[in-house]
Amino acid sequence: MDLFENDATGIAALVRSKSVSAVEVATTYLARAERLNGLLGAFILLNQEVINQARKIDDKISKGIDVGPLAGVPVAVKDLLCTKDIRTTAASKILENFVPPYSATVVERLEAKGAVLLGKTNLDEFAMGSSNETSAFGVCRNPWNREYVPGGSSGGSAVAVASRMCPLAIGTDTGGSIRQPASYCGVVGLKPTYGRVSRYGIIAYASSLDQAGPMTLTVRDAALALEVIGGPDLRDSTCSQIEVPRFSENISPKMRGLKIGIPRQFFQSGLNGEIERVVRNAEDLLKEAGAELMEVDLPLTDVAVATYYLLATSEASSNLSRYDGVRYGLRADFTKSPAKTLEEFYARTRSEGFGEEVKRRIILGTYALSSGYYDAYFKKAGQVRRLIRDEFLNVFEQCDVIMGPVTAILPFKIGEKVSDPLAMYLNDVYTTSANLAGIPGLSVPAGMTEQGFPVGIQLLAPHFEEQRLFNVATAIEAAAGMKGRLPDVIR
Repeated sequence: MDLFENDATGIAALVRSKSVSAVEVATTYLARAERLNGLLGAFILLNQEVINQARKIDDKISKGIDVGPLAGVPVAVKDLLCTKDIRTTAASKILENFVPPYSATVVERLEAKGAVLLGKTNLDEFAMGSSNETSAFGVCRNPWNREYVPGGSSGGSAVAVASRMCPLAIGTDTGGSIRQPASYCGVVGLKPTYGRVSRYGIIAYASSLDQAGPMTLTVRDAALALEVIGGPDLRDSTCSQIEVPRFSENISPKMRGLKIGIPRQFFQSGLNGEIERVVRNAEDLLKEAGAELMEVDLPLTDVAVATYYLLATSEASSNLSRYDGVRYGLRADFTKSPAKTLEEFYARTRSEGFGEEVKRRIILGTYALSSGYYDAYFKKAGQVRRLIRDEFLNVFEQCDVIMGPVTAILPFKIGEKVSDPLAMYLNDVYTTSANLAGIPGLSVPAGMTEQGFPVGIQLLAPHFEEQRLFNVATAIEAAAGMKGRLPDVIR
């Protein structure tokens, strides 16, 4: 079997059994990533030390040491997570030369369970975007058609997995940034419950919404990865103390008696016909498997995008105020024209360091937080957020899982919507509400369009009930026939 046909679970089994060495695996994937990255722009940095990391895994195995369930698995990490002594940029010019002195908890846990770091993946600058076009290090391209966007902001992680440059990647999801690119690229993408995974060492965009999660070839890999990266962390006070179940060992695709809610508000005007066809087909597959489908109401879906962008940009304006050129990061060149005031010092540094989309969101958030507008915008958005959460909790008293589309539109051409940010924001209509409510969401490939793009189905569950997502996603994965499909353009 070709090594690239294996998922992360399969590769780890081969390494542990000594059927293949971790060095062979790392060498093979590094060579493929070096060959394809120029075409796709998935990685900002490839880690040449991955071979030495793999050699240490082989040494431990030869001594009979258990290296963990991700033995020798090459992992790509979104360049928003700090990696000790390895440059971490957030795809921004302002952090172009930042080398963290520590690693994010997620990275530490992956390495502690046998994974080796293949590289840092491309993203929209500071995770602000839905197309991976705002990176200071160039656009990332969809492997199913390189003229189209891969989605964002975790586009690099989705592309790296879809094109078999690695079997497992980590993304972050603030308003859909794992689920949307997972759908556009044909991989599995999980946004865990807020608090399930530590945010320590993740460069903050919107702290009450950010959450890291796995992007994988199979549902079982997503379950295994969540077991590894989840769990309490004293370095993140928002991290839950709830124990992480053995998701991968408890997956059950039995659908009989399961109640699946279909929100009426997810199928209004604006939803692409091909996406609706794939969702309706998945409904039929689950019904045939014994699930009970029912229509439910989520009327606040209509205000989720507005609520999200008020809260997310407000938190961003606060979080990004630390990048002032004084303590770390880029500082403007003042040798020929010194700043006359401290305000000018900040303004020139931040103007040169941030891209246009980041500046736009800082301005929006600063306005919402400013005196005279705080009550009308930020406070009101916080109140609506609580109503959205309550609405989901009420619906989950009627059904076990909610199912619907991930996005309203299909992948679009690179540059097609870059001058229309509102159109980009509206494409988040089905994903932002899960972040506002703090519930888990998962995208699993479920069909193809006539243009040859994969389409994902979004599944939502109550807080800390990710097992339900893995169970339903496994049933869809088995019935939809999407598992193992490879983009033609990178064969």
